Amino acid sequence: MTAPDSPAPADATAPTGRIVLLTTSHRVAPGLLSWPAWQALRGADRVLSGDPDHPQLPYLREAGVEVEPGSPAARELVDYCLAEGGRTAVVITSAEGESELTDGLARLAGSGRAAMPDLELLPGSYDLPGARLLDLVQVMDRIRAECPWSGTRTNEELVKYGIEEAYELVEAIEEGDREALLEELGDVLLQVVFHARIAQDDPEHPFSIDDVAGGIVDKLIHRHPHVFGDESAETAEDVRRHWLRTKAAEKRRDSVTEGVPLAQPSLALTAKLAFRARTAGLDVALPDGSGIGYELLALAVRAEADGVDPEAALRAAARSYRDAIRAAEG
Repeated sequence: MTAPDSPAPADATAPTGRIVLLTTSHRVAPGLLSWPAWQALRGADRVLSGDPDHPQLPYLREAGVEVEPGSPAARELVDYCLAEGGRTAVVITSAEGESELTDGLARLAGSGRAAMPDLELLPGSYDLPGARLLDLVQVMDRIRAECPWSGTRTNEELVKYGIEEAYELVEAIEEGDREALLEELGDVLLQVVFHARIAQDDPEHPFSIDDVAGGIVDKLIHRHPHVFGDESAETAEDVRRHWLRTKAAEKRRDSVTEGVPLAQPSLALTAKLAFRARTAGLDVALPDGSGIGYELLALAVRAEADGVDPEAALRAAARSYRDAIRAAEG
């Protein structure tokens, strides 16, 4: 015999209704929803949104989906869905979430004393890989508009920061520090986005981060015909030949030395020049001269021929020297 104050056993076969919490990503254009999301919206007895400015609302109304404003309490929504043989209610969640509603539903479901409709969390749109880059672009836009320092910087003024961040990235890689690598990659990425945002304001030759990304995408596709075209590459050497051939056709340079930045560190500069000469099949004698500069030149050319990065090799030796200095200091 059931005690008077115990809840009546629920009929397992009775329809219970359904509450759907529909989530969407602000990184996906409004209106681009998954097919299950559109099915839930069109089949719902009631669609609600507590955010009157939710970006999805104009597109839902255009599609004929009636959306009620407001955020009902958990008890009210449960009673609505349980009534009349079971109803379906879809709640379009805001960017902040619906914590009051979800907490209330959790309390009712956890009590064990209340009949509950089916609860479903339905993603209406998903972030694609790289979606957080859109956040970075938006944040940079706002900083450029509202920050007194960032809003007045020029590309020229940021040069030193780009160099510093690149060297810090190199250090993180050579030290094998994964946390530092994650951070330094972000700092280098910031430099790219910052420079592109400054360029967007140029009155004569503006371009945006989309132009930057589009340019490198086109270049990568063109220089990888073995991936995106009909050519084949079985080895890394095949890939290198494809790259050099397509790059030479693009640049139409008169000299293999064109495009080698002279402002880079001297060992790296020497190695790059030696690489260009070697890959072009040029047999170039080292210039005559005496002194440490010519000795370093010969060492850098020899290192490149042996497949050694002279800049990285000297950095590794310098770190050992640093450790020796610290040991001597006690």
